[in-house]
Amino acid sequence: MKKLTVDRIESFDLPVATAWLLGECMQARGKQELWMQQRPEVLQALREQAIVQSVESSNRIEGVSIAADRLRPVIIGKARPRDRSEEELVGYRKALDWIFSRKRRVEFSPEVVLKLHALAQGGMTGDAGRWKSKNNEIIEILPNNQRRVRFVPTSASETPDAMKSLCTVYQYARENEQISALLTIATCIFDLLCIHPFRDGNGRISRLATTFLLIQEGFSVCRFISLERIVEERKEEYYKVLAQCSKGWHTGKNDITIWWNFFLSILRNAYRMLAQKVEGTTLSDPKGDMVRRVINDQVGPFSLSEIATQIPGVSLSMVKKTLMTLKKEGAVKSTGRGRGALWEVVPKP
Repeated sequence: MKKLTVDRIESFDLPVATAWLLGECMQARGKQELWMQQRPEVLQALREQAIVQSVESSNRIEGVSIAADRLRPVIIGKARPRDRSEEELVGYRKALDWIFSRKRRVEFSPEVVLKLHALAQGGMTGDAGRWKSKNNEIIEILPNNQRRVRFVPTSASETPDAMKSLCTVYQYARENEQISALLTIATCIFDLLCIHPFRDGNGRISRLATTFLLIQEGFSVCRFISLERIVEERKEEYYKVLAQCSKGWHTGKNDITIWWNFFLSILRNAYRMLAQKVEGTTLSDPKGDMVRRVINDQVGPFSLSEIATQIPGVSLSMVKKTLMTLKKEGAVKSTGRGRGALWEVVPKP
C-alpha cells in the first residue's frame, strides 16, 4: 500500500512561517483556560453561536443550505427537519454534540470516523457510516463549465486498509511526540481528504475530524469560535492549497508545508477572534512581522509570489509593501521590475 503523508512527516523541513504560526497557536492555547475563567457568560453565548455557524458553514461549503429563518430552529431548537438539507444540518449538529460531550480521551480510529459520518449524514442514506463501495473522483468545474478530474482518491477496495493505516500511524506519531501535535493533526486531516473514504460527506467529515482531534489535544477554541466559518471565508484558498499539496500524493512525493501553514493560520485566527471577544484585545501579530520573518529566512533570489505562497492568508499587496519597506531599510535588493522582479536579502555587515 502507498505511503501516507503522515508516514513521512519527519522528512519535511519546518519553514520559518510554520514555526511562527505554531508558536502563536501554542501561546494562545496557554491562555485559553484563563479566558474561560474570566468571562464564562461570554463563552456561553459564543458556544451557541459557534455551533450555528459551524453547522451552517460546513454544509454550505458543500453546497447545502437552508432558509435563514430556519437555521436556529433546526440547529439549536427542536424543529423537525423538512427536507434532506435540513436533515444534514441536524446530523452535523449531532456529530458536534458527540465530539463535545466526550469526558475522556478517545482514540482516533476508523470506528470514530465511521461514527461521525453516520451522525453527520443523518442516518438517512443507505451508506451513512460506511466506506465508499465505488471509486470516486474529485471534480473541478472550470470557468467554461467544463468538468475536469482534479484528483483521483484511494480506490474503494483499498479504503478500509488505508483508513486503518492512517489511524494507526497517527496514534504512533502522537505517542512518540517527535512532531508537534498540530502538525500531526493537520497532516492526518490532509491524508483523510486524499483518501476520500466516503461516497458523500468527505469535506464535512474532515472538518468534524479536525474538531475532534483538536479537542483531544486541548485546543478548546473550536468550542467557541467556528473554524468552519473561517474556512468558508477562505474557501477558494482552501481548495487551491489542497490541489497544490495533493500533487504527487500517490507516489509519496507531495509537499505538505503549505497546507500546514493554511491549517495553522485558521486555528491562529480563531484564537485571535476569541481573544477579541473575551478580552477586547487581539493576540500580537502584525502580518508584516510574519512576512519579514519569512523574507529574512530566504536563501538566494526569490519572487514576490514565492513569499506569498509560503504564507496563506497574507495578500500580495502586504508582501509587496513589506518588501518595499525592507528595500528602503537596505535589508533587501531587487533586480527586474513588476511581478517578474527577483529579490534577495542583503547580508548584514
